[in-house]
Amino acid sequence: MMQGVVYSESPMAIQSMTGFGSAERPGCRVEVRSINHRFMDIYLKTPSFLNQLEMPFRSLLKERFSRGKFDVSVTVSLTAATDFVINADAVRRLSSTFRQLQQELALPGELDISTLVGLHELFIGTEQGYDAEAIMTLFRQAVEDLRAMRMREGASLAAEIGSMTDDLAEMNNRIRTFSATIAADVLDKFNERLKTLLEGREIDQGRILQEAAVIAARLDISEEITRIDSHLKQFRALMAGGGIIGRKLDFILQELNREVNTIGSKSSVYEVSSLAVDMKTEIEKIREQVQNIE
Repeated sequence: MMQGVVYSESPMAIQSMTGFGSAERPGCRVEVRSINHRFMDIYLKTPSFLNQLEMPFRSLLKERFSRGKFDVSVTVSLTAATDFVINADAVRRLSSTFRQLQQELALPGELDISTLVGLHELFIGTEQGYDAEAIMTLFRQAVEDLRAMRMREGASLAAEIGSMTDDLAEMNNRIRTFSATIAADVLDKFNERLKTLLEGREIDQGRILQEAAVIAARLDISEEITRIDSHLKQFRALMAGGGIIGRKLDFILQELNREVNTIGSKSSVYEVSSLAVDMKTEIEKIREQVQNIE
């Protein structure tokens, strides 16, 4: 976990873009899934008679989230979505016609409801019906379920990234320890080589000092080390603040990678080069995790 940083499920807490939420009632189920995406992408799979709810669905998702690819599925059973409609006037006309015919033909028997039920195709129809507000309520519940899961996943990501960030800082400190002796060691070797090559000849001390200064400047990695410290400080501050930070974190990681590359290219010391490779590997691991942060 990052040092001195506490994460909570506040409105500004870190969210993962991966999650799932659902809600249901008899005859209806709503599911909302999300995965990482650079922008906001929403795909709806709903019965055609729910088309009028498409805009409210989209609006609610945009209110609650900023990035991610969302798949929304609404399933409504036929029985739950079907209302039976009785044409009462048709029933009256049918009953009156039968009674009149019975009298005219002197037919025995009673005309009752069972007789009419047998002819229900003549006066009973169906139409698609649903409770829009009930379905919107289910959708809100599924969205909140999704958000809660994204928050939990975000807290887990934050802890893992925090640990890796601490590892980066520790490696940078180790490079700082080596850097204090790198220039001196290289200059010593430079002087020894010059003495060997120019043995018995006059040496222009001013020129040697000038060349030595150029070499020292090329080998100096103190600025890169300091900038890495600064980038890590910014990174941690963003993580602690939470909110919509995925793209900002990715940018800082690019800057970190650039500084580490510079250190690797400047240094001929095995320990520093090895640490630079390890840092690049760690930065790539962090970037993979950051891709899932909103």
